[in-house]
Amino acid sequence: MKKVILLMLAVIALTSVSAQTKVAGVELPNTETYNGQTLQLNGAGVREKFWIDLYAGGLYLTTKSSDAAAIMAKNEAMSIKLHIVSKLITSEKMVDAVNEGFEKSTSGNTAALSPKIEKFKSFFMAEIKRDDIFDIVYLPSKGVIVYKNDKELGVIEGMEFKKALFGIWLSNKPADNDLKKAMLGK
Repeated sequence: MKKVILLMLAVIALTSVSAQTKVAGVELPNTETYNGQTLQLNGAGVREKFWIDLYAGGLYLTTKSSDAAAIMAKNEAMSIKLHIVSKLITSEKMVDAVNEGFEKSTSGNTAALSPKIEKFKSFFMAEIKRDDIFDIVYLPSKGVIVYKNDKELGVIEGMEFKKALFGIWLSNKPADNDLKKAMLGK
Protein backbone atom coordinates (compact mmCIF):
# COMPACT_ATOMS: atom_id res chain seq x y z
CA MET A 1 0.00 0.00 0.00
CA LYS A 2 2.85 2.42 0.82
CA LYS A 3 4.33 1.83 -2.65
CA VAL A 4 1.01 2.65 -4.31
CA ILE A 5 0.67 5.86 -2.31
CA LEU A 6 4.25 6.90 -3.09
CA LEU A 7 3.71 6.16 -6.77
CA MET A 8 0.52 8.23 -6.79
CA LEU A 9 2.28 11.15 -5.09
CA ALA A 10 5.12 10.95 -7.61
CA VAL A 11 2.66 11.04 -10.52
CA ILE A 12 0.81 14.01 -9.01
CA ALA A 13 4.10 15.85 -8.43
CA LEU A 14 5.25 15.25 -12.00
CA THR A 15 1.90 16.35 -13.40
CA SER A 16 1.92 19.60 -11.45
CA VAL A 17 5.54 20.32 -12.39
CA SER A 18 4.82 19.87 -16.09
CA ALA A 19 1.73 22.10 -15.95
CA GLN A 20 3.90 25.23 -15.89
CA THR A 21 6.98 26.63 -17.57
CA LYS A 22 9.49 28.68 -15.59
CA VAL A 23 10.81 31.84 -17.26
CA ALA A 24 12.66 34.75 -15.63
CA GLY A 25 11.91 33.34 -12.18
CA VAL A 26 8.13 33.11 -12.70
CA GLU A 27 5.92 30.27 -13.82
CA LEU A 28 3.69 30.55 -16.88
CA PRO A 29 0.90 28.00 -17.27
CA ASN A 30 1.25 25.55 -20.16
CA THR A 31 -2.42 26.02 -21.04
CA GLU A 32 -4.91 28.85 -20.69
CA THR A 33 -8.67 28.89 -21.27
CA TYR A 34 -10.62 31.96 -22.37
CA ASN A 35 -14.37 31.81 -23.07
CA GLY A 36 -14.16 28.03 -23.36
CA GLN A 37 -11.24 28.17 -25.82
CA THR A 38 -8.17 26.27 -24.57
CA LEU A 39 -4.80 27.56 -25.77
CA GLN A 40 -1.42 25.92 -25.31
CA LEU A 41 1.87 27.61 -24.59
CA ASN A 42 3.71 27.86 -27.91
CA GLY A 43 6.85 29.34 -26.38
CA ALA A 44 8.01 31.67 -23.64
CA GLY A 45 10.95 33.94 -22.98
CA VAL A 46 12.04 37.11 -21.29
CA ARG A 47 12.03 40.73 -22.47
CA GLU A 48 15.37 42.24 -21.58
CA LYS A 49 16.76 45.71 -21.88
CA PHE A 50 20.34 46.51 -20.92
CA TRP A 51 20.68 43.03 -19.37
CA ILE A 52 17.73 43.63 -17.06
CA ASP A 53 14.77 41.23 -17.16
CA LEU A 54 11.59 43.30 -17.60
CA TYR A 55 8.87 40.70 -18.13
CA ALA A 56 8.31 37.06 -18.95
CA GLY A 57 6.27 36.66 -22.10
CA GLY A 58 4.37 33.66 -23.37
CA LEU A 59 2.56 33.08 -26.65
CA TYR A 60 -0.51 30.83 -26.51
CA LEU A 61 -2.04 29.25 -29.63
CA THR A 62 -4.61 26.60 -30.51
CA THR A 63 -1.94 24.70 -32.48
CA LYS A 64 1.83 25.13 -32.07
CA SER A 65 3.58 27.10 -34.79
CA SER A 66 6.96 28.69 -35.44
CA ASP A 67 5.73 30.82 -38.38
CA ALA A 68 5.41 34.38 -37.09
CA ALA A 69 3.76 35.78 -40.22
CA ALA A 70 1.15 33.00 -40.25
CA ILE A 71 0.41 33.51 -36.55
CA MET A 72 -0.12 37.25 -37.02
CA ALA A 73 -2.39 36.64 -40.03
CA LYS A 74 -4.52 33.89 -38.43
CA ASN A 75 -8.04 34.78 -37.45
CA GLU A 76 -8.16 32.32 -34.56
CA ALA A 77 -7.93 32.43 -30.79
CA MET A 78 -4.50 33.25 -29.36
CA SER A 79 -2.99 35.21 -26.51
CA ILE A 80 0.15 36.76 -25.13
CA LYS A 81 0.83 36.74 -21.40
CA LEU A 82 3.14 39.37 -19.91
CA HIS A 83 4.27 38.71 -16.33
CA ILE A 84 6.11 41.78 -15.01
CA VAL A 85 9.32 40.78 -13.22
CA SER A 86 10.99 44.18 -12.75
CA LYS A 87 10.20 47.10 -10.48
CA LEU A 88 11.60 49.32 -13.25
CA ILE A 89 8.49 48.90 -15.43
CA THR A 90 6.20 51.87 -14.99
CA SER A 91 2.99 52.87 -16.69
CA GLU A 92 4.82 55.59 -18.60
CA LYS A 93 7.55 53.21 -19.79
CA MET A 94 4.99 50.62 -20.85
CA VAL A 95 3.05 53.21 -22.89
CA ASP A 96 6.30 54.36 -24.53
CA ALA A 97 7.15 50.74 -25.38
CA VAL A 98 3.66 50.19 -26.83
CA ASN A 99 4.04 53.32 -29.00
CA GLU A 100 7.40 52.13 -30.26
CA GLY A 101 6.08 48.61 -30.80
CA PHE A 102 3.15 49.74 -32.95
CA GLU A 103 5.43 52.05 -34.96
CA LYS A 104 7.74 49.15 -35.73
CA SER A 105 5.07 46.50 -36.33
CA THR A 106 3.19 48.73 -38.80
CA SER A 107 6.29 50.31 -40.40
CA GLY A 108 5.00 53.66 -39.15
CA ASN A 109 1.51 53.27 -40.64
CA THR A 110 -0.46 53.73 -37.42
CA ALA A 111 -2.92 56.44 -38.55
CA ALA A 112 -5.78 54.05 -39.40
CA LEU A 113 -5.38 52.30 -36.03
CA SER A 114 -4.76 55.42 -33.95
CA PRO A 115 -8.03 55.40 -31.92
CA LYS A 116 -7.60 51.69 -31.15
CA ILE A 117 -3.95 52.15 -30.20
CA GLU A 118 -4.96 54.97 -27.84
CA LYS A 119 -7.56 52.74 -26.22
CA PHE A 120 -4.99 49.94 -25.86
CA LYS A 121 -2.49 52.32 -24.22
CA SER A 122 -5.17 53.38 -21.72
CA PHE A 123 -5.08 49.83 -20.30
CA PHE A 124 -1.56 50.55 -19.00
CA MET A 125 -2.29 53.91 -17.34
CA ALA A 126 -2.83 52.52 -13.84
CA GLU A 127 0.21 51.80 -11.70
CA ILE A 128 2.19 48.75 -12.82
CA LYS A 129 3.92 46.70 -10.17
CA ARG A 130 6.20 43.71 -10.11
CA ASP A 131 4.18 40.47 -10.51
CA ASP A 132 1.34 42.18 -12.36
CA ILE A 133 0.13 39.92 -15.16
CA PHE A 134 -1.34 41.18 -18.42
CA ASP A 135 -3.21 38.76 -20.69
CA ILE A 136 -3.74 40.02 -24.23
CA VAL A 137 -6.30 37.65 -25.73
CA TYR A 138 -7.62 37.56 -29.28
CA LEU A 139 -10.94 35.84 -29.85
CA PRO A 140 -12.32 36.15 -33.41
CA SER A 141 -15.89 36.60 -32.15
CA LYS A 142 -14.92 39.48 -29.83
CA GLY A 143 -11.57 41.03 -30.74
CA VAL A 144 -8.62 41.72 -28.45
CA ILE A 145 -9.52 41.48 -24.76
CA VAL A 146 -6.98 42.80 -22.26
CA TYR A 147 -6.83 41.57 -18.68
CA LYS A 148 -4.69 42.78 -15.80
CA ASN A 149 -4.41 40.31 -12.94
CA ASP A 150 -7.48 38.45 -14.28
CA LYS A 151 -9.62 41.63 -14.38
CA GLU A 152 -10.93 42.56 -17.82
CA LEU A 153 -9.84 46.06 -18.82
CA GLY A 154 -11.53 46.28 -22.20
CA VAL A 155 -12.05 44.99 -25.72
CA ILE A 156 -10.75 46.28 -29.04
CA GLU A 157 -12.31 44.89 -32.21
CA GLY A 158 -10.66 44.36 -35.55
CA MET A 159 -8.33 41.92 -37.25
CA GLU A 160 -5.99 44.68 -38.48
CA PHE A 161 -5.50 45.86 -34.92
CA LYS A 162 -4.82 42.28 -33.80
CA LYS A 163 -2.17 41.85 -36.53
CA ALA A 164 -0.40 45.08 -35.54
CA LEU A 165 -0.63 44.25 -31.84
CA PHE A 166 0.80 40.74 -32.13
CA GLY A 167 3.39 42.23 -34.49
CA ILE A 168 4.89 44.07 -31.52
CA TRP A 169 6.36 40.70 -30.51
CA LEU A 170 6.28 38.74 -33.79
CA SER A 171 6.95 41.14 -36.68
CA ASN A 172 10.22 41.57 -38.55
CA LYS A 173 11.00 44.40 -36.11
CA PRO A 174 9.95 42.88 -32.77
CA ALA A 175 10.35 44.44 -29.34
CA ASP A 176 13.01 41.80 -28.58
CA ASN A 177 14.45 39.32 -31.11
CA ASP A 178 15.33 36.73 -28.46
CA LEU A 179 11.83 36.92 -26.98
CA LYS A 180 10.32 36.48 -30.47
CA LYS A 181 12.40 33.34 -31.04
CA ALA A 182 11.43 31.99 -27.63
CA MET A 183 7.72 32.67 -28.19
CA LEU A 184 7.98 30.81 -31.51
CA GLY A 185 9.49 27.83 -29.69
CA LYS A 186 12.90 28.22 -31.35
